[in-house]
Amino acid sequence: MTRVLNSQRRDAASGEMRSAVVFLHGYGANAADLMGLADPLAEHLPDTAFFAPDAPEACAGAPMGFQWFPIPWIDGSSEEESRAGLERAAADLNAYLDGIMVDEDLLPEQVMVLGFSQGTMMSLHVLPRREDEVAGLCAFSGRLLEPELLKDEVVCRPPVLLIHGDQDDVVPVQSLPDAAQALQEAGWKEVYAHIQKGTGHGIAPDGLSVALAFMRERLGVS
Repeated sequence: MTRVLNSQRRDAASGEMRSAVVFLHGYGANAADLMGLADPLAEHLPDTAFFAPDAPEACAGAPMGFQWFPIPWIDGSSEEESRAGLERAAADLNAYLDGIMVDEDLLPEQVMVLGFSQGTMMSLHVLPRREDEVAGLCAFSGRLLEPELLKDEVVCRPPVLLIHGDQDDVVPVQSLPDAAQALQEAGWKEVYAHIQKGTGHGIAPDGLSVALAFMRERLGVS
């Protein structure tokens, strides 16, 4: 049985929603962590509503934060617990995305996902295994989990924009070319990349600008 994710929402600035962006936060954060990005994005995506769920589990290392799944080298969990947590969270996220599309009467191609860190890991794991591809994924500062399984388990191939800071000391920047290679080997035609120069584990203005251009193109915003 899937868990219902607590969620924040910001309505389309124009008052008429034609698309949605879903923010997926990182380990130890919460929905509000990325919802602030709606402010600079909404000006250029006036017909887009923004959604941000809290991850389903409380995070032991961050009392006010949440996690999508345990991370063994941080919280001492086992690899088995981490893998089980990933699969359970994947079911939760799929149900959440399905719910948005049904409740808001949106097609998959009207939904964009922006993930950060562990939220990117969730996105890269879940979206290729869905029946219908979303408009695209902006994947900040994460990595592709279990790349060796992707080729056999992929169902759809949404466009992916990988963005990473070259000074990231949390998730190494090498994760970006590793993910790009695995996606391309699994048949992706649309994989794009941007390196944020002088940026650590975060979202810099240049990265957000590249992500916005990607979103506008994929969502058909003229």
